Amino acid sequence: MDNNKCFKPFIPADKIVPEITPVSIILGIILAVLFGAANAYLGLRVGMTVSASIPAAVLSMGIIRIIMKRDSILENNMVQTIGSAGESLAAGAIFTLPALFMWAAESDAIHKPSFWVIAIISLCAALLGLIFMVPLRSALIVEEHGVLPFPEGTACAEVLLAGEEGGEKSKIVFSGLGVSALYKFIADGIKLFPSEIDWSIKPLGTGFGMDVLPALASVGYICGKKISAYMLAGGILGWFVAIPLIYFFGDSSVFAPASAAISELGAWGIWSSYIRYIGAGAVATGGIISLIKSLPTIIKTFKKAVSGFGHKENVAERTNRDLPSLFLLILAAVIVLAIWIIPVIPVGLLGAIIILIFGFFFATVSSRMVGLVGSSNNPVSGMAIATLIIATALLKGTGHTGVAGMTSAICIGTIICIIACMAGDISQDLKTGYIVGATPKNQQIGELIGSVVSAVAIGGIMYLLDAAWGFGSKELPAPQATLMKLVVEGVMGGSLPWTLVLTGAGIAVAVEIIGIPVLPVAIGLYLPIHLSAPIFAGGLLRAFFDRKGEEGNSITEKGILYGSGLIAGEGLIGILLAVFAIIPLSSGKSLLEAIDFGGILGNFGGLAFFILLLASFVWFTARKKK
Repeated sequence: MDNNKCFKPFIPADKIVPEITPVSIILGIILAVLFGAANAYLGLRVGMTVSASIPAAVLSMGIIRIIMKRDSILENNMVQTIGSAGESLAAGAIFTLPALFMWAAESDAIHKPSFWVIAIISLCAALLGLIFMVPLRSALIVEEHGVLPFPEGTACAEVLLAGEEGGEKSKIVFSGLGVSALYKFIADGIKLFPSEIDWSIKPLGTGFGMDVLPALASVGYICGKKISAYMLAGGILGWFVAIPLIYFFGDSSVFAPASAAISELGAWGIWSSYIRYIGAGAVATGGIISLIKSLPTIIKTFKKAVSGFGHKENVAERTNRDLPSLFLLILAAVIVLAIWIIPVIPVGLLGAIIILIFGFFFATVSSRMVGLVGSSNNPVSGMAIATLIIATALLKGTGHTGVAGMTSAICIGTIICIIACMAGDISQDLKTGYIVGATPKNQQIGELIGSVVSAVAIGGIMYLLDAAWGFGSKELPAPQATLMKLVVEGVMGGSLPWTLVLTGAGIAVAVEIIGIPVLPVAIGLYLPIHLSAPIFAGGLLRAFFDRKGEEGNSITEKGILYGSGLIAGEGLIGILLAVFAIIPLSSGKSLLEAIDFGGILGNFGGLAFFILLLASFVWFTARKKK
C-alpha cells in the first residue's frame, strides 16, 4: 500500500514541540483515575463501558489551551493517551474480578483478592497488552493507513485538530459533567426522588420502570437508536414474555434454583431466579457467535500482523520511533515469570503458558479488530468467555478443581481480558498520534505511566464500590462478571441450571438466524428492563437529531460530547456516594443515610426529572447561539 507514503502528519517529523511534560503527565494521571472510576461504575451497573479518549482529549484542551494558555496539540494528545488507559484497564478488570468478590460473599472458603493482588494482576496484564501491541504498530497503523479506519482513533484526532480552532467542545463536556453530578447527587445522594421508578403489572405478574439516570440516557444516545432498540427488545422479551409465562404456568410450584413458590416471588424474584440465567446463556452464546463470525478476520489479522512483527521503517524519523524491542522482550519475560512464581497470583505454570499464548493472540486480534469495527464492537467478552472455557477445562483436567481452580481460571481470564482491552485502546491512541504527528515512543511511555496509575487505582475503586453496595446487588449487578462466574462454575461442574442457560442459547441462535445483532438483544434480556428503557430513550433522542441532515450531524457530535460528560459526572459522584455510604456517624447511620429524603417526590417526580435531563441535551447541544 502506498497510502502511508503519501501521508503527512499535522506536526511534521522534523518539528519538535512539547509532548511529555509535567503538565501532560499530571493531567493525564488525573483523567486516568477519574475515567477509570467512572467507567468501572458504569460497567458494573449496565455491563457496558465507553471510550474515554475523546472526552479526555476535550477536557485536556479545555484545561491546557483555555485555562493554562498552553499551545501544543501533542501535549493534549499525551494527556488523552495517558487518560484513556484508566478506562480500558477498568473495562477489563470489572468484567471478571468481581466474580471473586461474589464468591467470597457466598462462601467463607474464598477470600476477596487484596488491594495489592488486584493491582499486581492489573499491572501485569496492562503491560503485556502494551508489549504485545507495540511491535505491531508499523504493520497495523503505518502500512495499513487508509485501509484500517480505526474509528475512535481517527475521531479523537479530528477533535484534537478542531481544538486548534477553539475550546467550545470542552465547554460542552464540562457542562454535561456538572449537570450529571448535580442530578446524581439529588437522586442517589439526598434521594429527593427515586433513581429507579417502578410500576407493578399484577395481571401479568411482571412490572415496568426505568432507572432515571444520566449515564443510561447517555449510553443510548452514544450507541444510537438501533443498538438501544435491540437492548429494549431483549428487555421486553424477558419482562413481557418470559416472566408472564413463568408466572402463569408456575403458579404455586417451586422450581430450582428458586426456593419459594413462583406466585410468591414477584417480578424481581422471577427475574433473579430464572430470567438472568436465560440471559446469561444468550450473552455467552452471543459472544461465542461473535467470535466465530470474526474467525476469518482473526486468522487474516494474525497472519498479517505476525508477518510484520518487529518490522521497522526509517527509525531515524521522530514519528517512527518505538520502545526498543530488547526492552520489550526483557519486560515480557519478567512479567510472565512474575505471573508464574508470585504466590499471590494464583495461576501457576499452566496459567502463565495459557496467558502468554492467548494473550499474544488476542492482543493481535483486538488491535486489528478495533481498526476495522471500532472499540465498541470489539468482541472482548467472547474472547474472555472462550479463554475461561478452555482455561477452566484445562485446569479441571490437570486436577486443579474446586475453589483454587475457579479462582485461577478467573485470574487468567482477567489478565486476558485486560490485555485485549489495553491492546485495542493503545492501537487507537497510536492511530491518533500517527495522524497528529506524535512520537510513538513517547506515547508508549505515556501508556506505561497510565497503566501503573490505573492498576493501583482500580483496586481501591473496586473495594470502595463493593463496600458501599456489593457486586451482584441491585445497585451494581456486575452483569459481565456474573456471567464469567456462571461460566466457570458451569465448566467446573457447579449447580448451574443448564436448562435455563441452554434456553437462552436457543434464543440467541434464533436472533442470529433472523439477522439481528445478538449481543445487544442478549444484554437486554440479561439486564432488568429498567436499564434498557432509559437507554432506549437516549437512542430515540439521537434518532431525532440524526434526521436533521447536516445540521443534525453537528448536533449529534455535540450530544456525544455532552453525553460523555454526563457519564463521567455520574460515575464520579457514584464513587463519592460510595465513600459517603461507608462513613459512619455517631448515630450509627452512614453519612449517606443521614442525608436521605426517602424519595419524597415519588415515581412521577423521578420521571419529571428524567424528562428535564433529556431536555438538557437539546439545550446544550441544539440551541441556536445569538
